[in-house]
Amino acid sequence: MIFRRLIGAALAVAFLVGSLQSGLQQVQAVPIIVAAEAFEGQKVEAPAAAVAHDHASGAAHDHGDAAAAWAPADWVERAFWTWVANVLHAFSMALLVLVVMAVCQWRSSAMGTLPLAAWVAAAGWLSFHFWPSLGLPAEIPGMDAARLGSRQGWWVLAVAGAALACASVALMRSPLRWIAALVWLGLPFLVGVPHITADPLAGFTGEAQAALRQLGHQFVWATTWLSLSFWVSIGALAGLAFQRWLRPAVAAMLERSDVGRATAMKAPQ
Repeated sequence: MIFRRLIGAALAVAFLVGSLQSGLQQVQAVPIIVAAEAFEGQKVEAPAAAVAHDHASGAAHDHGDAAAAWAPADWVERAFWTWVANVLHAFSMALLVLVVMAVCQWRSSAMGTLPLAAWVAAAGWLSFHFWPSLGLPAEIPGMDAARLGSRQGWWVLAVAGAALACASVALMRSPLRWIAALVWLGLPFLVGVPHITADPLAGFTGEAQAALRQLGHQFVWATTWLSLSFWVSIGALAGLAFQRWLRPAVAAMLERSDVGRATAMKAPQ
């Protein structure tokens, strides 16, 4: 029963949040991406020295052949698959938020449902967007970057570090929890953020570089606001869904568990 309610609540939240995000992306992010893609045809070979250094260090980054294998057509097809990706992403994050809220209720949290949802969503935004983006901000099409595997590994480390910092503050009772949180937050940056030594826009002319740098700054801000809207909507809708469908089920499950435990303790030995 509780599993079906969990999946149903997460799907309902995901459909609404994913649809909202798709609409906001069409207004805020897509125009920037399209404008940056217009410059990709102007990109020329990077300087030989930079290319040699990047290949020697294993940090060369190529968007060409792999990305050309398949890409959705513009407009309707592109918007549809973006919506699908947004709904799937929202479903995974809604599941995470709802499960964490259920665990907090199981641990007898005295916090109300909506404040709890707000804190969980804030921890999600810190862990999945803000902290990783300090080292690896959002990139526009055409930019060179470090090896994909290196960036993915560092992103996972940054997310894990921020999530463990939030868990340390929330679950530990010792004053040392703040020190533990700082250690977890600092660990990814002590390891080091993967970057290339060359200019990420080295293959473009001066005029194109200036335009792309401006688009890059706009894209960072656009993705930041989109991420904020995503987690605010996840927190609000997941909080309402939890209050309506999951909190009573979790409370009933805990009550049955307490009754069973009490009955077992009273049974004759």
